[in-house]
Amino acid sequence: MPAFPYISAAALRLLYVLPAFQPTKAPPRLRGQPTRLMVVLGSGGHTSEMLSLLRNLDPNLYTHRSYIVSSGDQFSASKAVDFEGALQAKWTHTPGNALVPPTYDISIIPRARRIHQPLWTAPVSSLRCLIACFTCLRAPSTRGSLWSNKDHHQTRILAPRTLHYTYPDLIIANGPATAVLVIAASVLLRFMNLRGTKGKLRTIYVESWARVNSLSLSGKILVACGLVNRMLVQWEDLSRKGQGDFIGTLIQ
Repeated sequence: MPAFPYISAAALRLLYVLPAFQPTKAPPRLRGQPTRLMVVLGSGGHTSEMLSLLRNLDPNLYTHRSYIVSSGDQFSASKAVDFEGALQAKWTHTPGNALVPPTYDISIIPRARRIHQPLWTAPVSSLRCLIACFTCLRAPSTRGSLWSNKDHHQTRILAPRTLHYTYPDLIIANGPATAVLVIAASVLLRFMNLRGTKGKLRTIYVESWARVNSLSLSGKILVACGLVNRMLVQWEDLSRKGQGDFIGTLIQ
């Protein structure tokens, strides 16, 4: 069949780029070298866990942070701004620390699936979310995103006006379907071998502390499909079952 060689080539290419089939180390980077970290905030408890996980983040190592927030999630956007403010204050008052200008952006994307949304409409909303993920992964938004804080005051979060940040060097995620779609989009970009993707778009998924006996549905999908570079679990029993790497409890 004429299509068979193309299908075979696409399948081999996919196997080549899937993180599960290429356990390579991240390329070495110098301190202060422009490095973009993408953080997917999963709302509610997932957001609290993620920001707790990042409490000792060194902005001199991760010089720009991109936060992904689902539409309507004012809580996560507000918490990201508070986190960046605390990060700046902490490192500004650290003796002998040369703080790089604190740069970050917040991108708001459509929800993959809303609570109580009919399952038959989920493919459409998930596709909208996936398309938005490609835009966020390409580069930090220079237009920023509008969000309202608890007092309903709108703020526009702007990315730095720099040109050296393109695809994220590292994506860290936890939580629901949005995280899966961000990671899937990163794999698809590497599959297409776009310029600038080499050595970038590495992914870590951190399973929730609440998952004691088994992975969440998102975690199971990522592991089964081999989409994530590293799966971290917070209970040793899960690691013994071969469902992820246990390096200790990551949240406080």
